[in-house]
Amino acid sequence: MKLQKLTESSGTGPKGSKRSYNDACAAAHALDLVGERWALLVVRELMTGPKRFGDLRAGLPGISANVLTQRLEGLEAVGVLTRRTLPAPASVQVYELTPWGYEAEPIFQALGRWAARSPYHDPTLPFSAASMVLSLRTMFSAERAGAFRGTVGLKAGTEGYVAEVAGGALTVAAADPDTADAVLEGEPPAIAAAIYSGQTLEALEEAGALTVSGDRVIARRFTGFFPLPPRVGEEEG
Repeated sequence: MKLQKLTESSGTGPKGSKRSYNDACAAAHALDLVGERWALLVVRELMTGPKRFGDLRAGLPGISANVLTQRLEGLEAVGVLTRRTLPAPASVQVYELTPWGYEAEPIFQALGRWAARSPYHDPTLPFSAASMVLSLRTMFSAERAGAFRGTVGLKAGTEGYVAEVAGGALTVAAADPDTADAVLEGEPPAIAAAIYSGQTLEALEEAGALTVSGDRVIARRFTGFFPLPPRVGEEEG
């Protein structure tokens, strides 16, 4: 009897949830919370800071306004995100992760590193600035960075970030990229091409995909700090 009482559900699951795995495993409950289509990607877009509804749609061009509204309401109901109105003169509503919501970043890092090894992963597909920032945080190699110290601004479409490398650690946060030692400006795929594809900064500039300003030595070194894991079936090294 005691066991039965201990294992009885303390609730009916996330508000508005249409399906539940009815499984006590915490991983199953995580999927109850964020397993609906698009839910995790909404969380991904908010990992870099608060965003307006239109900003979220721009980062997720395949999602409809109706579905985005549903996911935002569902994630708010379970405590993953919240909404607030910015003070005047902006006076616009934004969505942002709760402290608990931000704790999900290691999930994205583990999934990203694992999925990057898939032989079916197509890195040429579109992706957002938030996705690029999370990728940098995931793939950064302290060993490669060594004693390097510097900042690189990232102008990714309409969004701006500053990546700082110091003491073998990387931080990337929304900030004015023009304050950095070097600046890479272009759409997220172009910046990623400089970092992951082995294309030179000069080649991307010549193609009109990327603009590099400031200390080019710092910019060039920065792009070498993010090795990708080998794909399944490929030999390391």
